[in-house]
Amino acid sequence: MARRKRLPRKFFLQPDVVAASRALLGKYLVTAIDGEQTAGMIVETEAYRAPDDKACHAWNNRRTKRTETLFAEGGHAYVYLCYGIHHLFNVVTGPAEVAQAVLIRAIEPTDNLERQLARRGRDRVRPQLTAGPGVMSKALGIRTDHDALDLRASDSPIWLEDRGRVVSEADIASGPRVGVAYAAECAEWPWRFWIANSPWVSKWKK
Repeated sequence: MARRKRLPRKFFLQPDVVAASRALLGKYLVTAIDGEQTAGMIVETEAYRAPDDKACHAWNNRRTKRTETLFAEGGHAYVYLCYGIHHLFNVVTGPAEVAQAVLIRAIEPTDNLERQLARRGRDRVRPQLTAGPGVMSKALGIRTDHDALDLRASDSPIWLEDRGRVVSEADIASGPRVGVAYAAECAEWPWRFWIANSPWVSKWKK
């Protein structure tokens, strides 16, 4: 069995959110919700950083009730509702008062597939199960109720693990982020990262 080690505090405190976004590929997102533990390997991420990134909710260091979590110390969960339907899960990184986070866009499901299928109302394991940030959160049971959770706390229902998977630089692809056309020149920043050739990456592969 592969070793399982929760990511240490220092991982989340690294100041470069782009580096953190790349480093999260191959790590495992684990949840223990409603008495069921589920998990999957992260295969796709996006980096967001205030104050200069117009695609970031905290662009220009905007502080609102929703964005306040982004200013927390690295290692907290930032979960927000998109289109009033999808619960999107982000990992806050860097020191406190520096608003930046990594959106987890897709995972390769690995643990308790039965529960993940049930949550999604599916009967077969296919990429559509977790290939996209909204469906991924649903499969893992993540909701906006989990916003501001300290992912490093021993009793957190959500955490991240290193199980020994090494993703080489040659296996990482990058490109513009999804759905941020409104962000002017920032929309073209190549801050979306994914494991090349993984079938579990969302449909926005190009």
